[in-house]
Amino acid sequence: MKIGLVSDSTADIPVVLQEQYGIEVVPALVNIHGVSYADGVELTREEFYRRLPGLQPPPTTSAPSVGSFQERYEKLLKAGASHILSIHPPNNLSGIFNAARLAAQDFGERVRVLDSGQLSLGIGFQVLAAAEAIGREALLEGVLKVVDGVRQRVRVVALLDTMEYIRRSGRVSWAKAVIGNLLHIQPLIELRFGIVQRMGQARTRLNGVARLVEALDSWGPLERLAVLHTNAESAARQLLEEVKSRVPAPPQVINVTTAIGTHVGPNGLGFAAVPIK
Repeated sequence: MKIGLVSDSTADIPVVLQEQYGIEVVPALVNIHGVSYADGVELTREEFYRRLPGLQPPPTTSAPSVGSFQERYEKLLKAGASHILSIHPPNNLSGIFNAARLAAQDFGERVRVLDSGQLSLGIGFQVLAAAEAIGREALLEGVLKVVDGVRQRVRVVALLDTMEYIRRSGRVSWAKAVIGNLLHIQPLIELRFGIVQRMGQARTRLNGVARLVEALDSWGPLERLAVLHTNAESAARQLLEEVKSRVPAPPQVINVTTAIGTHVGPNGLGFAAVPIK
């Protein structure tokens, strides 16, 4: 039984790993001044984040077409896959899951669309765990069990530079009401099972980073870790040096995809991690 894997650009899976495991990644769309750009393909992350504060009206994001998912499913099935797992962000935060679900309807039981409950490497770690299980020749139900195990444990936390982007995105209910002086704080947020939760706020960057590390340490021993940032490479590398001893394999440093950065803004820092238990 050959199992194919499909995800999307919000999973932040490095290209080298996409190629290593044969993961099909469908780009989300970022819309700027009436022009749609394929996330991570037609617009570099560095360029986007440099432009983001000055873009008026603000950019928006949209899901890939149903047809773009159908093309990937057909490609994998023609290449010999008996089943496909398609793993995506939660439906309440993105239209991507629904586009994939609609595309899968034409393929019956051969395509399973999974809600990761996560973003960035929170999704990516689930996809990579599936790829590793497939490499061990696990059967479909075994791969699904592995993915669910990671989904139950994976944690994503972030320190944002401002409330403004997450507030104006309109996708987080509590953020809509945060106005005035609170826009100048640096919020700490966590995403679990599709819900963006407030962890508190920081008045200084130093304090915020310290609280990120405290959260990381509270999760116990880790099997996977990535340092996430939105065009804050230097700060992310410093954070990497502080936390890299907490995990067996060297953590990745990921400049988060533009489709997510549109809604959280530049200069964010965070972690995606999978605790052992």
